[in-house]
Amino acid sequence: APSAAKLSKGEAGGLTLELERTEDVIGSVEGPGLVKVGFALETEDLELNARTKLAAKGLDLIVANDALQEDSGMGADENRVIMIGRDGQAQHVPTMSKYEVGHLILDRVVGLLAGRGGSSAG
Repeated sequence: APSAAKLSKGEAGGLTLELERTEDVIGSVEGPGLVKVGFALETEDLELNARTKLAAKGLDLIVANDALQEDSGMGADENRVIMIGRDGQAQHVPTMSKYEVGHLILDRVVGLLAGRGGSSAG
């Protein structure tokens, strides 16, 4: 039950936070010309799990990285990812700045939009 008043650090003791599963937004979004890009942070079976999510969520592209890599990803300035398209082709991106990885992702999205006759002007 919620506390009626603010608890001081001394009174709080051991606190427990209960979480609720949220809706999978990307799996439910649809629209004409929409390019769906998902991201997967995995601790095991990186490429297999990414391919599973790509298919299950109806994505056009998934970008996956390994949560256990200490020199890239979370908390690092660089990243090493695998990008997998709906066609099943995997692009293993070597370690590079997150800025550069972002540009590679955008390049793939522009290519997907162009293939659908979408606009990439800007």
